[in-house]
Amino acid sequence: MSPNQPVNVVPSEARTVYRAMGLLTDTSRLRFVGAVRFLAGATPDSTLAAVGLSLRNSSLTFVPGRGDFVAGYHVELTFQGDSGAGRQVERDETVRVGNVRETLRREESIIFQQFVAVRPGIYTVKVVVRDANSPAVGAAEEVDTVPRFASPSVAEPLPVYEGAGRTQVTRIPQLVLNPRGTLRSGTDSLRFYVEGYRWRRGTRLVARVVAPDTVELWRDTVALAGDTVLGSAQVVIKPGALPLGRATLHVAAVGGDAHAVAPLLVTFSERWAVADFNQMLTLLRYFPRQDLVAKLRTAPREQRAAAWHEFYRESDSGATTPQNEALDQYFRRVEDANQRFQEPSTPGWQTDRGEVFITLGQPDEAFDIAGVAPGVRWEYTHPHLSLVFKDETGGFGLYRLTRESRTDFENALHLMRRTN
Repeated sequence: MSPNQPVNVVPSEARTVYRAMGLLTDTSRLRFVGAVRFLAGATPDSTLAAVGLSLRNSSLTFVPGRGDFVAGYHVELTFQGDSGAGRQVERDETVRVGNVRETLRREESIIFQQFVAVRPGIYTVKVVVRDANSPAVGAAEEVDTVPRFASPSVAEPLPVYEGAGRTQVTRIPQLVLNPRGTLRSGTDSLRFYVEGYRWRRGTRLVARVVAPDTVELWRDTVALAGDTVLGSAQVVIKPGALPLGRATLHVAAVGGDAHAVAPLLVTFSERWAVADFNQMLTLLRYFPRQDLVAKLRTAPREQRAAAWHEFYRESDSGATTPQNEALDQYFRRVEDANQRFQEPSTPGWQTDRGEVFITLGQPDEAFDIAGVAPGVRWEYTHPHLSLVFKDETGGFGLYRLTRESRTDFENALHLMRRTN
């Protein structure tokens, strides 16, 4: 692809994708992502709502404590029914970290969860989060139907980080929720906790992951453990099993009509995400193994899952580990480029500096260049390159490789890919 050809502006900010997944999102300074999902309650006329919120330390205001830094936040959960009846729960939480750097973390670092018993019906669910040390407040709401679990049924799968769940409907599940339903590429497995009610012991569930264009990406079968009142199972999707992007987990009981779904997202960053397979292909435009990317691009729609598995396996230089080190490094560089080299109207990874950084890594030396057209010079030892980026706009921050540097860079890149 020529560097002068227009490309899709991807990835998107993750919160845009979370909204498309139906999650609770807030765009204020006190940002959070949340989800409300439902399990059977202790009695036939009650349902257990599992509310999970994902926050980051940088959204809160920390103050010095006794050898650490302390922040607090207040959460208000409201289930307001059409008839006026409802439930409200309020909680105060404290967060302690050991140093200033931890207070600035921009990735998911705080999980809030609350299980609330409500009667089946239609509710407006509202979540409000208030910073204890500043006026910052975040809020989100949705209209949701709280289901009644009567006949043989399957609850919506709960994305979780860990926990065994429960063995009786009168108990609170022992789980750590994954509110975003997100798997970071190259990290741990994505786990879902599933409950089934009034099934024979050992009933099997078919779990399928389906892309937005209805292509099946993954499939497995698990058995419900427990008794006829409450059975449970965990669906585990290992690293590399799914390409980047949104998808939906479908769970259905074998021999029955019960079916439940849950959205999920495979991403490479807390901030950035791709929405679908085509955006992922665009994101891989600088990946070293373009021969493998070409196979992905030309794979028929119904063979994309198999093509992704082949791509993941063939591009992995460290096949003895479950992670794909080459992809991990590539996505880390994309994320770094987005943070460091963003230009007006252009994501950092799509700028000339982003392209060079992603393909060659951090330069060994970097120098500022003064003049009518300011610029920077990057020096690389391996391969031996001196690349100049000039801001021909005279200070607006639009750095482009000079014509000579573009030629040198592309020649070096061609040689590197031919010898690898």
